[in-house]
Amino acid sequence: MFTLATIWGYQLSFLEFCAALTSFIGVGYGITAKRITWPWWIISSALYGIFFYQVDLIASAALQLIFIAAAVWGWFGWAPTGAIPGKLSRRAIAYSTVALLISWILLAPALHKIGATATWSDSFIFLGSFLAQILMVYEKYENWPMWFVVDAVATIEYFYLGYWFTGALYIAFTLMAIIGWRRWLMKVSRA
Repeated sequence: MFTLATIWGYQLSFLEFCAALTSFIGVGYGITAKRITWPWWIISSALYGIFFYQVDLIASAALQLIFIAAAVWGWFGWAPTGAIPGKLSRRAIAYSTVALLISWILLAPALHKIGATATWSDSFIFLGSFLAQILMVYEKYENWPMWFVVDAVATIEYFYLGYWFTGALYIAFTLMAIIGWRRWLMKVSRA
C-alpha cells in the first residue's frame, strides 16, 4: 500500500485515508437524513472493502459489498427529499436482537475456520452493521443506537489491531451515532 503520511509512527496509506474521508462524509449526510448519503457509502465501501481484504478482516471486507447493495437500495428507497424516520415495534426489536445474537454465535467459529482475523469482534461488526444498515435503509431511527454499539466495538477492534486512523474514525462514528440518534428521534417525535 502506498504510504500517504507517517503520523506518530503510524503509516497511513492513501487507500485508508480516502476510505476514511469518504466514510466520514457519508455518515455526516446520513445524520441529516439526506439522500446524498448513499453515493458516498458506495465510494467508501468500495475503498474500505479493498483495505479490509488486504489486512485479512474478511467479514469487514465482505460487509462492504452489503453496504454497496444497501446504498443502491437506499438511494431508490428514500424520497428525493431524504429519509422520513419511523419507529420499530417492540416485537421487531426483540426478533432483531435474537437473530443478531444467534447469527453472531454461528458466524464467529466459521470465520475462525477460514483464518480470519479477530473473528468474534469482526463477526459482530459484520452482523451488527448489516442490521443497522437495513434499519437505515428502512428509515428506522433505531439504526443509530445499533450503529453506536457497532462503532464502539469497531473502535476497539481497529485500535487493538493497530489500524489507528480507522480506529480514530470509528471514535468519530460512535459520537456521530449519538447525534444521528437525537436528530432522527426528533423527526419521529414531530411526526
